[in-house]
Amino acid sequence: MRESKNFIKFLGTAGARFVMIKQLRASGGVWLCYKSTNILIDPGPGSLVRCNSCRPKLDPTTLDAIILTHKHLDHSGDINVMIEAMTEGGFKKKGVVFVPADAQSEQGVIFDYLKQHPKEIKVLDVGDFSVGDVKFSVPLQNLHSVQTYGLKFFIGKDVISFISDTKYFEGIINAYKGSTLLILNVVFYTLETGLFIISAIP
Repeated sequence: MRESKNFIKFLGTAGARFVMIKQLRASGGVWLCYKSTNILIDPGPGSLVRCNSCRPKLDPTTLDAIILTHKHLDHSGDINVMIEAMTEGGFKKKGVVFVPADAQSEQGVIFDYLKQHPKEIKVLDVGDFSVGDVKFSVPLQNLHSVQTYGLKFFIGKDVISFISDTKYFEGIINAYKGSTLLILNVVFYTLETGLFIISAIP
């Protein structure tokens, strides 16, 4: 991620209902840009507003993919408006949306009328994926109240990992071993407030 056109921008890292509700931290998710590929991870409430208010602005119509690690509101609140923005109101059938199976179920988070807007909606599960210039994998399912997954992005020689909401469990360390950069999304104050960025995981 050394070229200036490659970046990770935090549009908001709020987790836990009261941090989100009070907007103690914004909750817009994370934008990853590598070469010509733009990916939005976990567009929580305010994602579209944050795209337009950050400097420089981020244009949602340039998105190639949206990835939802899980369906809780602080991570998914703006997924519908971001699908609408990515596809320019459905006039351009483009982009891939990756969501866990339970986020597509009867109690899912994507409105029915928007499901035809992207080129594809893919089930996010353990396995390997790619979109544009970016390859990523889901090493294992997290321990959470809904289907939740972490992500490992393979960016040149680097591995950029995101661990979304989870309790600690055996196997999680080995799953993300070798990450160049680890972004850990946590909730409670005892090693659990906000978002930790740990580099050079051995």
